[in-house]
Amino acid sequence: MHVETRPYDPDSDRTALWTLKRAFERGLGSATGGDEKARVYEEKLTDAYRERYLEWVGRCVAEQPTTVTVAECEGDLVGYVFVLPETLSMIWDAAVVNELFVVEEFRGTGVADDLMDAALEAARAQDLPLERIVLDVDRENDRARAFYRRYGFEHWGEMVARPLESAAE
Repeated sequence: MHVETRPYDPDSDRTALWTLKRAFERGLGSATGGDEKARVYEEKLTDAYRERYLEWVGRCVAEQPTTVTVAECEGDLVGYVFVLPETLSMIWDAAVVNELFVVEEFRGTGVADDLMDAALEAARAQDLPLERIVLDVDRENDRARAFYRRYGFEHWGEMVARPLESAAE
């Protein structure tokens, strides 16, 4: 089983990237938050969301080709990493790993390492406000947290969220 990493091609990889993105979102929903979180993540995966996401990815890649790197094995995409383009680095004053996903059968094979190496390379090429790379990882995702710790990521703040429509207003 030989896996190669390469830049995402919006023309040929679009459908396969969406398949991976759906699996990423479903994994976030089901593995790290119970039925309600799973429902919320599943409900957002509409056709309209797919088109908006893929168009946005295409714009990011057009701006900075190293934004998305895919892992391919025997013609199938088995993972990807998405580093936000440099123009969005002001969001966290750093390079931002937006998503890193590897299909279950390829976890523990080094594919995630290859993708993280590509992410770090893409980040180093950016002109950043602060020389760092950040990402959001669910505190319940022990495997991902251990992976990121191996790469020197440390806890730095905590993200909180709330619905836009809320009784707390």
